[in-house]
Amino acid sequence: MANTDIEGLKLEQRHGKARVRVARVWRSKEGRHFTVEWKVNISLLSDCTAAYLRHDNSDIVATDTMKNTVYVKAKECSEQLSVEDFAILLANHFTSSYRQVTTAIVNIVEKPWERVSINGQPHEHGFKLGSEKHTTEVIVQKSGALQLTSGVEGLALLKTTKSGFEGFVRDKYTALPETRERMLATEVTASWRYSYDSISSIPRNPFYFTERYLDVKKVLLETFFGPPKEGVYSASVQSTLYDMAKAVLNRFLDIQSVQLKMPNIHFLPVNISSKDNQMVKFDDDVYLPTDEPHGSIEASLSRIWSKM
Repeated sequence: MANTDIEGLKLEQRHGKARVRVARVWRSKEGRHFTVEWKVNISLLSDCTAAYLRHDNSDIVATDTMKNTVYVKAKECSEQLSVEDFAILLANHFTSSYRQVTTAIVNIVEKPWERVSINGQPHEHGFKLGSEKHTTEVIVQKSGALQLTSGVEGLALLKTTKSGFEGFVRDKYTALPETRERMLATEVTASWRYSYDSISSIPRNPFYFTERYLDVKKVLLETFFGPPKEGVYSASVQSTLYDMAKAVLNRFLDIQSVQLKMPNIHFLPVNISSKDNQMVKFDDDVYLPTDEPHGSIEASLSRIWSKM
C-alpha cells in the first residue's frame, strides 16, 4: 500500500485493474502457430492522495488505461516470451511512464493451452486445455528493484500406495486408525521466489522462466512419486512436502524460497456390513473419494544466506 499521514490519520491506498484477459498468437515463418492466454491483475502504488482529499483526479492512472496497456504491450511483443517476462515488461512500463507511480504489482495466471497431436503428429494450430496453471507475481519499484515469484496451481497428484500415517497424537476425540497403507492425493499450489533483485539482473533468454517452470514441476513430481517401479514411502503429507521443497532448492540455485500448499484429499476405505452380519471387507481396493473436509498442510522453505 502507498501510505500517507494526514491530519493524524494514516491513509493506505492502491488501485489497479483486475482480471484482464488477453490471448496472444505468434506465427512462425514455417506456418506453425503458438498461443498463450493470460489473466492479468495490475495494482499500482502511487501518490494520488489528492483524489481522496480534494476531489482532484489529475494524478490517477485510469484503470481503463491499465487494461488497454495490457493489449498494446501484448501487441508489441512480436516474439514469444514467458509470462514472467511479460509481467516484468508491464510493471516496468507503469513505474517508468508515470512519475507518481512508485511501485507496480502484476499478477498473471496463464491458462494451460497445449498443442494437440493428431495421429502422432503435432498440429500446426490446434490446442487443448490442460490442467494446472502457471502463475507469476512481479513487483517492480521505480528504482528498478524487482521481486519475482513464479508458481503452479491446481497440480492434482495421486498415488495408490506407499503412503501411511502413524504415531500422531491420540486423545478421546481421535477416531482415525494408524496405517502404513493408504492412498495419497493432493492438489498442489506451489510458488517459488527467485533471487533476482533488479530488472537488469534477470536472464535474457526469453524462454528461461518457462523452462524453469517446467523443470520445477518435474522435480516436484519426481519427489512426490519416487522412482517408477518402487516409488517412495510417504510417512505424512508434511514429510513429502518438505522433501519436495528441499529438492527444488537443491536443484535450482537462483530460487531462494519455496512455498507449498498441499491439502490431504481423503480417499476413505469402504467396508459394507448388513443386518445379518455379512460384510464386504476392505482390502486396499475400494475407496470413497471425498474432498470435503480435507486436511490442510502448508509450509515454506527458504535459504539462510551467509553473511560472508
